Amino acid sequence: MRNDATRAHYDRLADKYDENWAHSSEFIQWMTSSIQQRLRLGPDDRVIDIGCGTGLYARGLAEQASMVVCVDPSQAMLDQLPADDQLIPLHAGAEDLAEGRVRLPHDGYDAILLKEVIHHVADPSAGLAGLTRLLRPGGRILVAMLPTSIEYPLFDAALKLFRELQPDPEDIVAAMRDSGLAAELTHDEFPLVFTAERYMRMVRSRYMSLLSNFDDAAIEAGIDEIRRRHPDPEFRFPDRFAFVLGVKA
Repeated sequence: MRNDATRAHYDRLADKYDENWAHSSEFIQWMTSSIQQRLRLGPDDRVIDIGCGTGLYARGLAEQASMVVCVDPSQAMLDQLPADDQLIPLHAGAEDLAEGRVRLPHDGYDAILLKEVIHHVADPSAGLAGLTRLLRPGGRILVAMLPTSIEYPLFDAALKLFRELQPDPEDIVAAMRDSGLAAELTHDEFPLVFTAERYMRMVRSRYMSLLSNFDDAAIEAGIDEIRRRHPDPEFRFPDRFAFVLGVKA
């Protein structure tokens, strides 16, 4: 993870994280299915979910695999994991695993998921190279990330910062191939619908880590800007994701 401020952001959100990110049961089911279809898990597979948060998607992985190591640098997030012997919490970040600073409970894994995590990794190429070494032959790494351009109803300063910070999925494909993986890029999207008031609460809660870069005054000014630009009582916009899948020979 790039810095302690991001970790503090997730610590602060932990007890309300599902309220902000579990947009709807339909969204969770869609994303879980999108991940499962790409990782093609088997009942004996060992999985690592890096940046697992409260386990929203680790639960779906555990339905198909033998166990899931739930990795997150926020202990407050890990404390929200459901009690389940198949979900093994590990307080660490992606770089800790990639650089071998943290011991994992097994020597090899069949699948690694990084959902909306790669932008927090300071050196994605080095990180993916290190994570590749954790895979058994035939193992898969799936990076689920936003594209470089989004249609979220945010304020201009937030959208500008997003464009500056968000990695290009094509660069992640190249990094995987440099690590010796066969890599492919696919896209999928889900139609999001929020009342304006709920979405404003999410922005005020800084539901995206990106928003932690703005103080309270900037957030309130941003909300005013959003209201002027989007006066309707309901927001509808696509949540488009890039899925980069790498497979080890």
